[in-house]
Formats: sequence, structure tokens, C-alpha cells
Amino acid sequence: MDFFSNLLHLVLLCISFALIFLIYKQKSTRAKFPPGKKGWPVIGETLEFGMAGKRGKPEMFINDRMSKYSQELFKTSLFCENMAVFCGASGNKFLFSNENKYVISWLPPFFLKVLLPESLESFPPEDSIKIRRAVVEFLMPETLQYFTPIMDSMAKKHLETDWSPYKQVKVLPLSMKYTFALACRLFMSITDPNYVTTFADPFALIVDGLTSVPINIPGTNFNRAIKAGKVIHQKLLEVIQQRKKELLSENNATVARDFITHTLLALDESGRSIMNDLLISSNIVGLLIAGHGTTSCAITFVLKYLADFPHVYNEVLKEQMEIARSKGPNDLLNWDDIKKMKHSWNVAREAMRLIPPASGTFREAITDFTYAGFTIPRGWKAYWTPYSTHKNSKYFPNPEKFDPSRFEGNGPAPYTFVPFGGGPRICPGREYAPLEILVFMHNVVTRFKWEKAISDEKITCELSPIPVDGLPIYLKPHNHKY
Repeated sequence: MDFFSNLLHLVLLCISFALIFLIYKQKSTRAKFPPGKKGWPVIGETLEFGMAGKRGKPEMFINDRMSKYSQELFKTSLFCENMAVFCGASGNKFLFSNENKYVISWLPPFFLKVLLPESLESFPPEDSIKIRRAVVEFLMPETLQYFTPIMDSMAKKHLETDWSPYKQVKVLPLSMKYTFALACRLFMSITDPNYVTTFADPFALIVDGLTSVPINIPGTNFNRAIKAGKVIHQKLLEVIQQRKKELLSENNATVARDFITHTLLALDESGRSIMNDLLISSNIVGLLIAGHGTTSCAITFVLKYLADFPHVYNEVLKEQMEIARSKGPNDLLNWDDIKKMKHSWNVAREAMRLIPPASGTFREAITDFTYAGFTIPRGWKAYWTPYSTHKNSKYFPNPEKFDPSRFEGNGPAPYTFVPFGGGPRICPGREYAPLEILVFMHNVVTRFKWEKAISDEKITCELSPIPVDGLPIYLKPHNHKY
């Protein structure tokens, strides 16, 4: 009797599993996935994606598939992951509006291997939220106003030291040097050029490693990047520990006003743990990558377009000279001056429309959901990119034309101009970057005119687009006095 009873239970169990399998199979058969192809086994279309960037045409990977499959959504496979690429203003709006509901932020694991300390695999989420909030607060206009004169002073010194003595300079490496030194000053209060170099050298290895084949064996760029990441974090922890001591001292009124101090003050003493020190360190690395790579890229291409279009340069010069003449000989720029740079900012935005400083970011689906009639399964990754809108004639007529007037009045339609992303995960530097760009524009155009040394210099795109020869220019100093 026991035998037949056990057998009956086994049969019923098998039937149950069979029914569950059939239901799951029917459900998955019914699901309508986005159109597209996944490419090669394992690597998918990662090579095609990377090669489009190497050729300086990252938008072609997106545009070709939008034309072939759908203007709204297509599937591919990147970095060994099933990927849904959201396109157009509606796709941008959907992803930006459904953070933490359908999707969360995601980075390829090899990025995290380089950027995050291993001990950050688990951390208190409430402290992470506090630190993220501190990042946003630090980079808001209320705080940035204080840094405007500092930026102006550093821009003047940089141009005097690294530009004025020469007849020809390369814009990209010099703008990277300037933005990195500025980030070290504002985020960590580091001003000694030699000390800045101890951060800049391993940081350069990190950037090289993030754009290399992620093979972690000695001698590879990726392996060097991992080691450099550890060096950077160790140096940052030393700075954080020093700032903690200063905050605990009786004479803490003289503590440096920077991102580290701002963040430590946002945490109570019980929250100032080594784990949170690592979180602060990781946020600084993220800020350095954004401030160093994308902002220097934006500055570089602003100068490229000002060289390409002399009438645009003259309009910017006129605006900036009016500001310069309104100030005393030793007065530095302030926040009110920045607000007067409306046309200059339109020029910068048009440069970022044509050559976005960042190619896009990734998300991960945390539940099954549908968009445009297609199912995105939980666990799939999503990708949005400015390339689906920035050069799309649906949103920007004659999209290849450099035309700053697009940003006059109400400007572009929502979710079409997205160099900083959008939604809860919008780039926290969306106020910092314009300030940094405009301060530099003011100083460089009031001091120089320039011509490109290479008229048709090619562009390649890795983490950010860059001119392959660094944008060499001939400098022509102005003779005017304010």
C-alpha cells in the first residue's frame, strides 16, 4: 500500500512539474520580444558596437538598427547580456520615468571590477542614499556659486601657464589636465600639482582599462586598471581619514570646503565608517570620470566648432567681452556673470547635441514589463543613448547643421536633448558641467582666437568621443584691453 501511495504522489508531482513547464513555455511563446538580432554567441554585437565608436560614428550602430527594426525599440546583445535599446523621445521618457519601478541602474561587471572596491559588494543602502544625496546637493547651484571664482582663477592660471607661452597647443590633453586639476581642487582640496599627478597617472590607467578587452591577467590594460583602481581608492581613503581628523579637532572651522567634507557632514558620526569611506571614495572616482572625461570632451568640441564657424565665435566673443568690461581688473567671475552667458551656453549645447560627451547608460529590468507592444523580461538590460534623438530629423530639422539658435526660446522638445540623461539617475554634474564649460569659454575667447591645425581631423569614440590627434590649434592672442 505504501508503495502505491508513494508512486501516486510521484506521478502527481511529475504531472505538476509538467503543467508548470507547459504554462511557462506557453507564456514565453506568447511573449513578443523586441525585433532585432543578438549577433554572435556570447559576445553578441559587442564588436560591432565598439567598432562603430572606433570609426567615430557610434550613432550608426543605433540608426542602422532603428531603420531596420523599429524607431522605438530593438534588441541586441552587448557585453554578454540580452539588451533592449530604447529609442526616441518616448523611449528616453519611459526609462527616465520608471527608475526603481521597472528598471535600476546597471554597469557591465568589468566596469565595477575596476571602479569599485571588492568590499562594496554589500553596504547599508540607507547610507548609500545619504551619500548619493550629498553628491547631488554638493553639485547644486547653491553650492556651486561659491566655487565660481575658484574656477575662474584656475582657468586664468591654466591658460597663462599652459597656453600663452605657445603658438600651437593641443586642446584635448590640456582641457583634460585642467578639468582633472579642477576636480581635485573642488572634490578633495588638492592643489599641489605634484600631488595631483599622483592621482592623474593611475587614473589614466583606469580610463585605458575601461576601454580594453576585459582580460585580467598580468600585463594587460585591464589588469593594470584594476591595480590602479586600488591605488586611487587607497589614496582617497587617506584624504578622507585626514578630513575626519580635521572635523574632530577643536579648530574645525578651518576644515577645507570640498566634497569630502560636505559628505562627511551629511553623515552622523556613527555613519562615518570605513564602509562609508569606501562609498565616498567610489563616488569621487565616478565624479572624476565624469568631470575629467565628459567635460573635457565637451570643452574640446566647443573649441572645434568655434574654429569652424567664425561668425559664431564672434557672437560668443561679443557676449563675453561685455561681461569682461563690466568687471574690475582683478574681479573674478561670479554666478550673476554666468547667468548672462546665454548665447555661449546655446553654442555649448549645440556642440553637445552634435557630439554628445557620453554615449548613453545602461539599466536592468527588475520585473517583466511591456513597452511599445514588446515584452522586456526581468533580468534583461536596457540601454538609452542620445544618438537616437540628437541627430534625428524628427526632432532637429537639418540635424547635421551647427545651429545654436535651436536652443532659443523654449528650445528642443522634452526628452530629445539629453546629454545628461534624465529622471532620478540624471547626471549629478548637470549643473557643474555648464559652469565649468562657460568659465573656460569666457577665459579662452577673451584671450585668444585660434585656427585648427588639421582641417578634417578624425574623431573616435571610446568612453567619450575624442579627436584622434587631440585637436591641435594655432593660437592668435588678442591685443585688446578690457
